[in-house]
Amino acid sequence: MPTDTKRVRGPEVSQSPTLFLCKHAAVLPSHGPRADGRQRDQVDVRPVFVRCGLVSQAKGSAYIEAGNTKLMCCVYGPREMERKDETDMKCGKLTTDMRFAPFSCLERGSWIQGSQDKDLSLMLHESLQPAVCLHKYPRSQIEVNVMVLENSGSVLAHAVTCASLALADAGIEMYDLVLGCSIRQNGASYVVDPSYMEENSCSSVSSENQGGLTVAFLPSLNQISGLQSDGEMTEETLTAGVRTCIEGCYKLYPVIQQALTKAVRRAAPPPSES
Repeated sequence: MPTDTKRVRGPEVSQSPTLFLCKHAAVLPSHGPRADGRQRDQVDVRPVFVRCGLVSQAKGSAYIEAGNTKLMCCVYGPREMERKDETDMKCGKLTTDMRFAPFSCLERGSWIQGSQDKDLSLMLHESLQPAVCLHKYPRSQIEVNVMVLENSGSVLAHAVTCASLALADAGIEMYDLVLGCSIRQNGASYVVDPSYMEENSCSSVSSENQGGLTVAFLPSLNQISGLQSDGEMTEETLTAGVRTCIEGCYKLYPVIQQALTKAVRRAAPPPSES
């Protein structure tokens, strides 16, 4: 008997539809220690592991791991522009692409870039472009590709740091490194480098001063290259949050410097015997 190609065959093993119901966000307490043992209202970031030069096919690459948040970034270029009508004789072009792996979140996603991926790619581009010396690469383009391997909170902040490391590993001339840090405001309390549960939890207090803030910072120049916020926060709260994020970036700076130093030493040729 011929096979009916128009029939959609179901899976051999079925599951109850109740497993796919949307679960309500958990209500986390607004006081006391956090779930991972870190303190509230303090610049307490997660331990960070950083490594450069892991992808041999790319001009530069970096891997960053903060808690359970894991990202990989690859940089290609500078190379000739694909479209001749977009060629700039005086300045190069920086393109960014940020995607989530299908297995990175609690709910499995797709390889097709969604609206969230496009928004994060745009924010990543706005944070990195002020730090790259694009005038050094006329008629060229530099591609930055970030892949989120596991999303456990503060993805944009760590993507900015990882992309900056990959650009430096590729030898792209930059004014300074770009470091990212984020906070989550919950009334009068805040948490630095929030986890996935803290970012998506319901508030147990009033709706005032509720939101998130991500800052991209150039530590050597003491300048902010990117800022993204959501929710509703007063001017005083937002100003204090920016200062807290800057302090968090300064805490990450020695770790990033050490990772770059190790990468340069590995890539340097051995000393010649005279």
